[in-house]
Amino acid sequence: MRSERATIFLVGAVQFVNILDFMMVMPLGPDLSRALALPVDKIGVVGGAYTLAAAVSGIALAPLLDRFDRRAALATCMALLAVGTVLGGLAVDMTTLIIARVVAGAAGGPATSLALSIVADVIPPERRGRAMGAVMGAFSIASVLGVPAGLEIARLLDWRAPFFAVGGVGLLITGLAAWALPPLRGHLSGTRRDTWSDLLALGGDRASWTAVATTAALTFSGFMVIPNLSAFIQFNLAWPRDHLGSLYMVGGVLSFGALRMLGPLIDRVGVLALSVAGTLGFLLLGSAWFVSSPPPLPVWVLFPVMMIVMSARNVAHQTQMSRVPPPATRAAFQSLNSAVQHLSSAAAAMLAAAMLQSLPDGRLVHMGRVATLALCVAALAPLLVASTERALRRRGAGG
Repeated sequence: MRSERATIFLVGAVQFVNILDFMMVMPLGPDLSRALALPVDKIGVVGGAYTLAAAVSGIALAPLLDRFDRRAALATCMALLAVGTVLGGLAVDMTTLIIARVVAGAAGGPATSLALSIVADVIPPERRGRAMGAVMGAFSIASVLGVPAGLEIARLLDWRAPFFAVGGVGLLITGLAAWALPPLRGHLSGTRRDTWSDLLALGGDRASWTAVATTAALTFSGFMVIPNLSAFIQFNLAWPRDHLGSLYMVGGVLSFGALRMLGPLIDRVGVLALSVAGTLGFLLLGSAWFVSSPPPLPVWVLFPVMMIVMSARNVAHQTQMSRVPPPATRAAFQSLNSAVQHLSSAAAAMLAAAMLQSLPDGRLVHMGRVATLALCVAALAPLLVASTERALRRRGAGG
């Protein structure tokens, strides 16, 4: 149990850097717009560049990730992620910023796949919901500590400073993980198999493709709105820029506490119940926030609760995903799933950018249409989760 806790902590630290590297760019969107002459309604393109690069690298590296010690592969990807993040701080215009985000995304996508594979390798199925809840708490910690700190550093110093800070922390945690994680070669035992053949076989498995389809639905619905959230809060709802960090901090604290309860809850009630609850919450909050004008509840209520329901959707899905592939192709499957995730987020961010317009004062027009499409796609997720559960029961998947 002690080694399990140490592994969860280290993987969570890796995920913290990976998630923060991605998350901080969206709240900094208005700052980047002013500094680099980036149109407010095109902020989603920067996020889309990261996710598209992560998708391409996920597909390209899928047949390779399960052929190496997971510790070494993770350290390599994280080091490249840190380099790409530092390059973001050196950007001088939209083009160079996008190039830097492509470098970071190409490394960040496989890093996430390897991190989740390590958890599935080390933690048995009966404790995996709790473990996934703890690892995904990195999202909340990034919201509580990382994003507010990045926003404050950018306000006090310069928009470049958060990129340099996250890159430095990334290198530090990469070294710690490489030193402290044990060798992870259990998936290499036995006869060497052809990874592509195994993946093609999984592609014909109903549990595999419905699980990946769930990833697409969750990601697309989320990223129709997430890249534009900071701008919408500031310009449409008149939330002060100086208080943006505190908003992310409160939301992160509450979602972190919720995840500590949701993980064990999944182990007791199952992923479907939590997926349904999270989706209903997302539909209600999305309608109240974006479709209603003005929203019936204040921003400081809507934002934290939205973070909680999105965390519920994601932790339920990741727990289910850990049961789909066998250990020998776990990283490869997670890499392909990550590619679908990033393609979905890139498509959503870029579609939202095409649908939105920004007024001279920065306000976003047509956010209600964007949110309506997101909510329709989100409603598909519980149906896909239920289908995956039925398929897993039929083939007796347990680990």
